Amino acid sequence: MADQPLPVPTPETKHFWEGTQAGELRLQRCTECTKAYFPPRPFCPKCGSRKVEVFTASGRGALHSYVIHHRPTPGFTPPYSIAVVELEEGPRMMTNIVGVPQTPEALQLDMKVKAVFAKVNDEISLVHFAPEAK
Repeated sequence: MADQPLPVPTPETKHFWEGTQAGELRLQRCTECTKAYFPPRPFCPKCGSRKVEVFTASGRGALHSYVIHHRPTPGFTPPYSIAVVELEEGPRMMTNIVGVPQTPEALQLDMKVKAVFAKVNDEISLVHFAPEAK
């Protein structure tokens, strides 16, 4: 994945990227309405409050949706999944599913997944999801 475009952390996303470096999935939660959310932002998307906190999520979820991409893209070797995972805490996040064949037979909707972290460099570790061991 050497040619893969990488995210650029901002002040609003710093906690998330520090978490991935530590092997943690860090989300934000509103302290007023208690909604957990992703992607990071300085206010609650439900009630608009700026009283938000960072917390370490479980890293577990379920495969909500996906496509299998078959065309070459810089930094990716096809086929690979582009997926949406619904986290235990409620938010959904776009990601890749790894550690399983990239086929419809292996990528079953609602299958339980867990976060895994891939160190790209000293600043960035990407979060992917893999099937949870049964």
